[in-house]
Amino acid sequence: MKIRTEITLVAMMAATMTTAFAQSGADNYKAKCAMCHSVDGSASGPVGKSMKIPAFNAPEANKMSEADIITVIKNGKGKMTGYAGKLTDAQIKDVAGFVKTLQK
Repeated sequence: MKIRTEITLVAMMAATMTTAFAQSGADNYKAKCAMCHSVDGSASGPVGKSMKIPAFNAPEANKMSEADIITVIKNGKGKMTGYAGKLTDAQIKDVAGFVKTLQK
């Protein structure tokens, strides 16, 4: 019984941590990225349209790995400035993971 309780507790903690990381990525995305890329990643807002930002579900964006997305977030691309030094590596990884969910 004790082992089952410990396993359940560990599973609950892992689920909570995963949710926290996903939430962190979503929160940082909304604060730093959504103004240009739109909340849903469509880049359909005024800034996205004026800068001709491709949607995250566009073929060229879908080909990007999470590592590629991390590199773009860190270093920037085109008119996008990089977030190295503005977000931690962990935050950037969380945002990249969230961006991957918008590609589906």
